[in-house]
Amino acid sequence: MSLGYTVEAVSNVKATGYDGILLISYNGASDESVPQELKDVIKEAAALDDQFEEEISVHKVNLPSKRLFYAPTGPINPEYHDVRLFSEAARKGIIRAVKAGVKAPLLVLGKYPSFPQSQLVSLLGVMEGLYVNLQYREDCPSKSPKVNKLGVLSPASPSVARLISVATALETGRIVARDIGGPDPERMTPQRVEKYVKETFPAGGNVKVEVVSDENTLTKEYPLFSAVNRAASEIERHKGRIVYLTYEGSNVTDTLLIVGKGVTYDTGGADIKVGGAMLGMCRDKCGAAAAAGFMKVVSILKPENLKVIAGLSLVRNSCGENSYVADEIITSRAGKRIRIVNTDAEGRMAMADVLCYMKDIAKKAVNPHLFTIATLTGHAFRTVGNGYTIALDNGPARQKSFAQLLQKTGEVVGDMFEVSTIRREDYEAYKGKTEGEDVIQAESLPSAQCKRGHQGPAAFLIMASGLEKHGLDSTDVKLYYTHLDIAASAGAFPEQATACPVLGLAANYLSVHS
Repeated sequence: MSLGYTVEAVSNVKATGYDGILLISYNGASDESVPQELKDVIKEAAALDDQFEEEISVHKVNLPSKRLFYAPTGPINPEYHDVRLFSEAARKGIIRAVKAGVKAPLLVLGKYPSFPQSQLVSLLGVMEGLYVNLQYREDCPSKSPKVNKLGVLSPASPSVARLISVATALETGRIVARDIGGPDPERMTPQRVEKYVKETFPAGGNVKVEVVSDENTLTKEYPLFSAVNRAASEIERHKGRIVYLTYEGSNVTDTLLIVGKGVTYDTGGADIKVGGAMLGMCRDKCGAAAAAGFMKVVSILKPENLKVIAGLSLVRNSCGENSYVADEIITSRAGKRIRIVNTDAEGRMAMADVLCYMKDIAKKAVNPHLFTIATLTGHAFRTVGNGYTIALDNGPARQKSFAQLLQKTGEVVGDMFEVSTIRREDYEAYKGKTEGEDVIQAESLPSAQCKRGHQGPAAFLIMASGLEKHGLDSTDVKLYYTHLDIAASAGAFPEQATACPVLGLAANYLSVHS
């Protein structure tokens, strides 16, 4: 796995071998990190246009690169703007440069005091704009890469090498996440996701890959997952599997156990999606994709203090004669009797048994924290709008304000989180309603129509996995757990998958600041 192009430090704006300069800045005329040769061009052009700082512009320069593409962030209001302005400007700028035929851009990354990681975020924005989706790369290889090399200007600054190495690691992880999360349901069947993952983490590397695909094993040890898998298991290429990825540093002080929802296509099952609601459901695997992408970043940066286990729940929610249906009672791995209400609430089913398995590992691990990552609810999108991950803590994690910490560290790199809370009403809503059922799988309405449609499923995951025994009042081991609903941040189809929350997790757990 690679970017497809080289990235190198450049000490002088007069360097040869580049066919365009891309300047990303808040104000190119006053930014101290911008060379004087470019400032003069910006000042002259700005004097002619009151809206100059609002749009991308192209200028002739008397330098070997010959042309300057200026990508301004626009005015910044500290009351509500954030570092994403730099990512957005960078992405638009590189797309414009590529359209102009640039193959070797030289980047000039402006600084802004309130956003200390603006240069890293800008470089990541450029890399995002250069991404070519997996199927297009495979079908039309001449379309990738979009450029041959990137230069990053940094006169007399030793930190540029670190900036480049960190950005390359983060973008490589995001490529893995986009490659898994973005493609259509036949290019990324459970079987083909497994193949991609094994190629990404080859045998003998620092990430061990284990696969559970035997149907008898899945039925016995992962009964909720197996229920979702029933209809799809009739077709060989659609058969579900659980892929475990394990990394272990040399001096472990923290253990992360991540469960990713990898529903390669969601028809809704027997409660089939109608009215065009099935469109874009190939993106229902973005939780597993993000988990794999984060593992790729970990494998590159090699943190000594972390042990990370990711469980990718790869399954297709098909509709067929062997589908699971509403009214069934299925006993989870944790021994909870689950009443099925709606087969379109399959994501929580696919993850709950894997979360239970991870819970048992966590009980003996060093300083463990459990996560689920999933495009889980339409309610999340209605609650926070496009571009935001919702973070919900269980009692122990909430006591140390983990979600708030994740929100703060994510914002530094432009990976945005909103904090929500699991309340008593959420647990009450999912308690069994009659003798013989412990937990109900869903409410009777779609999540987007429920009053607490993204909080309740988090409570379900806690109850169905047995994690409620490890809360604040536990006489056993208290376990930290955070559910990340990425339905609003994974990327609106058919736009590119975003790879959220890879950057936010990396910013919180890895040394990624430039």
